[in-house]
Amino acid sequence: MFAKRFSDLKPYVPGEQPRDRVYVKLNANENPYPPSPEVSRVLSGFDPNLLRLYPDPDATELREAIASMVGHGVTPAMVFAGNGSDEVLSFVFYAFFDSDRPLRFPEHTYSFYPVYAGYYGIPFERVPLAPDWSVDVHALAQGESSGIILANPNAPTGVFLPVAKIRELLASCPRSRVVVVDEAYIDFGGETAIPLLEEFENLVIVRTFSKSYCFAGARLGFVIANPRLIDALFTTKNSFNHFPIDALTQRIGVATCRDDAYYRLINARICATRDRFAAGLRAAGYEVLPSLTNFVFARKVGFTGPELYRRARDAGYLIRHFDHPGIRDFVRISVGTDNDMDGLLAVLASIDTEGSGK
Repeated sequence: MFAKRFSDLKPYVPGEQPRDRVYVKLNANENPYPPSPEVSRVLSGFDPNLLRLYPDPDATELREAIASMVGHGVTPAMVFAGNGSDEVLSFVFYAFFDSDRPLRFPEHTYSFYPVYAGYYGIPFERVPLAPDWSVDVHALAQGESSGIILANPNAPTGVFLPVAKIRELLASCPRSRVVVVDEAYIDFGGETAIPLLEEFENLVIVRTFSKSYCFAGARLGFVIANPRLIDALFTTKNSFNHFPIDALTQRIGVATCRDDAYYRLINARICATRDRFAAGLRAAGYEVLPSLTNFVFARKVGFTGPELYRRARDAGYLIRHFDHPGIRDFVRISVGTDNDMDGLLAVLASIDTEGSGK
């Protein structure tokens, strides 16, 4: 009944969404603040009659707005947009990574990378992180591969790799090998690698509206790259579904790009909350990795990650742990409002080694 390839699928596991009670949800890296008022204006004034018509298959106005927003000399010809960064990542995997050589990515990173590799039959190699939890660019560049992908800042660690290190990686790789930098969290304190596009035509940068632009419920992501690589993504998309972004999402995406100042304001607030919360955890005896994302990655000696997760859940807070060797004792905690984080900090700070799971 099922295709042979179906039996080999290993699907992505998202953060849980339980319905047994009301929780403070800090397990999916969602933005705790509402979208720009400009988005609300577009929604209230949207003509439903437009829904009977097909949207612009090339998302022309949206790509123009994205190019203007990101700056750095980016033109619309350098932008590809799709239904969230996961969809555009799917097209990236299909267009640029082969099945005859392994794809390389960090050992601990976004868990959708091995999912897509498996879906497209691309072999892959996980490269251990450096002892300080940073991505080891020298190890990543070693060996024959069909390409490299990394998140920067990394997930789930939150550690940022300076752009100079990204340049070292690109300089160490053959120009025929695509290097993908996933900047899903770049607006929370990191520095974008976009300026490197002028020097490296094999660089592909993936971004999302889900985190810093409050768009997790609408789905919008984009790629910035050399126009030749963007054309390849359009070919891939048009061989699959040539109308990927609906008309309403295109409209509110444009409105979002035109109010970048609002998002800089709320994301600066998230960064301040993150740093204060991380300092509170450290004062309570936790090890907290340096984060330039909208989450923190932390552990406490004497406790397993699942136990910390259970303690938080019992108190009404959803956080996340990953059952992966090397990071099982950590929990990933999304940054919510100040009230959210103050409440969770009180719970986590009250935990001592009595009743430890170790």
